[in-house]
Amino acid sequence: MTVFDAIILGIVEGVTEYLPVSSTGHLILAASMLGLGKETSGANMASIKESLDGFEIIIQGGAILAVAGLYWKRLRTMAQGCVGVALPNRATMESRIGFGLLVKLVIAFMPAAIIGLAFRKTIKAHLFFPGPVVAALLVGGVAMVLLKGWNQKKIEQHYEPGDALARLTLKGALIIGMMQVLAMMPGTSRSLVTLLGGMLVGLPPVAAAEFAFLLGLPTLGAASLYESLSVLKGGSESIHQFMDALGGPLPMIVGLVTATISAAFSVKWLVKWLGNHTLAVFGWWRIVVAGSFAWAVYAGWIAR
Repeated sequence: MTVFDAIILGIVEGVTEYLPVSSTGHLILAASMLGLGKETSGANMASIKESLDGFEIIIQGGAILAVAGLYWKRLRTMAQGCVGVALPNRATMESRIGFGLLVKLVIAFMPAAIIGLAFRKTIKAHLFFPGPVVAALLVGGVAMVLLKGWNQKKIEQHYEPGDALARLTLKGALIIGMMQVLAMMPGTSRSLVTLLGGMLVGLPPVAAAEFAFLLGLPTLGAASLYESLSVLKGGSESIHQFMDALGGPLPMIVGLVTATISAAFSVKWLVKWLGNHTLAVFGWWRIVVAGSFAWAVYAGWIAR
């Protein structure tokens, strides 16, 4: 992998992670177009593809850093909420709301965490390829276009003033978490299913997006940490093989930095967009991308 490859993949990860278009799907397809992931004779690892898959998951840490920076006030109130539970005399209304949001995020995180641990290897072995990704992109795109009318009603609906996330129930958080399980299939989009789940349980579109962003912190963080530990637990030899397969540490660093910067811009843009627009444009984008890559797979232009 070259630095140029890392920049492209970092931009793709950052821009698409929080858009309802599937970052994993776009990363797999982008890597294929770059010609990455081919078996290489003499490689120390069993497959270059294994290292590439790990790289694609680890650079999600850039998207985590972007949201942590943009929503640090929310994270601060959650931390204050934990302090308030341990020291009730220091609890405030704001800290109680923060702790409540933290509990809801934990509840929403658990379904994907449990199922992800149970089926992670199976999913990576059978679904991290262009075929399943194209199918998921297409199905999700058609669904978003068909739901345009419902989405528009959610935008025009009048909501109670105040913090919508504070009114989210524990049951609603669990429903969002159960929908997030659907995103285990690459190409589906974690952002899409959590956005739809949030609106389904009564959140305004912008609040649903904010919950999706915050839910991405433990979800993406756990995935990135797990992948990093998988490399580290093999010792220095495993780390050397992993880095050697990627072309050294520089592509990893470049990918993380690029993903962080592009994710920050993507998040701020999406919040503004959802205030007045439906998700239909993303649906059409998914349909066009799915059709283009289906043809590229058929024509043999994609490397894997």
